[in-house]
Amino acid sequence: MNSKFNRPPASLADKAYDELVTRITRLELQPGSVLAEKSLMEGLNIGRTPIREALQRLAIEGLAVHRLNRGMFVSEITYSNVQEIYEFRSLIDGHACRLAATRATKAQTDELLKIHYSLVEATKRNDIDTYVHRDRDFYRVLCAACGNAFIAETIPKIFNLHLRLWFYLSVKIGTWHSIAEAHEMMTRDVAEAIAQRDPDRAEIAMKNYISQRQHDLRRNI
Repeated sequence: MNSKFNRPPASLADKAYDELVTRITRLELQPGSVLAEKSLMEGLNIGRTPIREALQRLAIEGLAVHRLNRGMFVSEITYSNVQEIYEFRSLIDGHACRLAATRATKAQTDELLKIHYSLVEATKRNDIDTYVHRDRDFYRVLCAACGNAFIAETIPKIFNLHLRLWFYLSVKIGTWHSIAEAHEMMTRDVAEAIAQRDPDRAEIAMKNYISQRQHDLRRNI
């Protein structure tokens, strides 16, 4: 199975998808915004077919929704939606950490720790682009380290939903740095637990972080 974290070189549909993911997750396209094909074609300078393919992928992923006789819209952020996403993440991400603690290679554990430190440095530089990129890398390595192809296929499918909620919460709080601090503690604890072959600690670190994020979001919706 090929993870979205390891895609081949971008097609026009990939480029459209990536650009729309960035705009949606960073709330440049607000929840409920219309995704009109013509406007997107003009704005991205990409043809109708790739745009349609990108929109279909966004709908499958849950970032967009088709409304009968009205078209495509950016999906809303709701209380129940947050609960469902984080209940699922707790199960999948938590178990991925547990498996990785028994299956990760030395190179993978070293890479997880390296990514943690790069996240800390990105926060210090106020470099949100690098932060998001390295966060994707963390989950990419975690997916590989867990040694389960089905989990490795599933986590990337919900990553962008989680990322949009991360940006949503940062806007509500007024800064992404305080959110980043808790995330960096999680990446450190998970990486160290995996390196020490401690599946209980790895799973608990991830689940505690997800639980706190869910609590914070539910207070701000």
